Amino acid sequence: MKNKIVRIKDIAEKAKVSTGTVDRVLHKRGRVSKKVEEKVLKIIEEMDYEPNLMARALGSNRIYQIAALIPDHEIDSYWYAPKAGIEKAEKDLKQYGIIVQQYVFDPYDVDSFISKASKLTNDKPDGIILSPIFYRETLPFFEKWKVAEIPFVLFNTQITECEPLSYIGQDSYQSGFLAGKLIHYGQPDSCSVLIAHIDEETSNAAHLLKKEQGFRNYFAQNNLDHQYKILRVELNRSNAAVFMKQLGDIIDSAPDLASIFVTTSKAHEIAKYLEQRYIKHIKIIGYDLLPPNLYFLNKGTISFLINQNPKGQGYWGIYQLTDSLVFKKEVPIIKYLPLDIVTKENANYYVDDEDAVYLDI
Repeated sequence: MKNKIVRIKDIAEKAKVSTGTVDRVLHKRGRVSKKVEEKVLKIIEEMDYEPNLMARALGSNRIYQIAALIPDHEIDSYWYAPKAGIEKAEKDLKQYGIIVQQYVFDPYDVDSFISKASKLTNDKPDGIILSPIFYRETLPFFEKWKVAEIPFVLFNTQITECEPLSYIGQDSYQSGFLAGKLIHYGQPDSCSVLIAHIDEETSNAAHLLKKEQGFRNYFAQNNLDHQYKILRVELNRSNAAVFMKQLGDIIDSAPDLASIFVTTSKAHEIAKYLEQRYIKHIKIIGYDLLPPNLYFLNKGTISFLINQNPKGQGYWGIYQLTDSLVFKKEVPIIKYLPLDIVTKENANYYVDDEDAVYLDI
């Protein structure tokens, strides 16, 4: 039967029962004798029957309310891409009753996050997608959602202990490890390298700590600790003068500084500073294909960008929730997206082909 679509009618004919009986067995409703139930289930297995879940969903009038708890892209442009991915997925899946309500918060204001998360919780959606950028403040909400049996999908930031339905994004540890390897290959001689965290409180940002750990472990595991001195700085752009002074002080204090690993999407801020001071010997590795990052990548001020595919993260997050809620499928607990190394030579392939992020991987 592998090349033939098995219908309920086919099962009924083989079992010599009515289609209504087969339907009751499949959906575990109504009265069916134990003997008949066992017979029908055996035939279902033999015929390799698979229910047409898509047709069933299309025929249903059920609406699924999904809440997207996302940072405001007008405050931090990185978040425009996952928002666009979420909206594209909603458009593609609208025929199955998927409606997405966005709860947008200030990514630099924890009270804004708590306010929006509280409103979302009170609205009792069928499913939730979020990037838990405020680690400590998100944990109580995880517990509330689990008690309420609301499935939630994480993107961008992985927190395994919270038991989400799924996580979509990069392996932060491996991306940091990769950044270390790129720096080693590009700068094989002894030197200082700088890890720069920008606009983030790392003690409350698990994904950044994993990036840093991966970066450090590359050098440790390859016995390069004696060759590379790893420096670290946390910078905040809220005060431009303090930002410039802090960055300048650490660069001036390390005359052998050869590379900077920026763990966020703000590599362009470092690149702009280096250009202003006519510093050309320091290589930069950062994340994300934001326009200012691409500008400095094409100029050669930034050497590499690691693409985190934020649009794909938002898109696949909605798909994971849909597979679970609508089609009753088991979804993978983790869906890691590739670690794409982007240079000025291949950047156009990522920027021009907007649909590439939606390819299943």
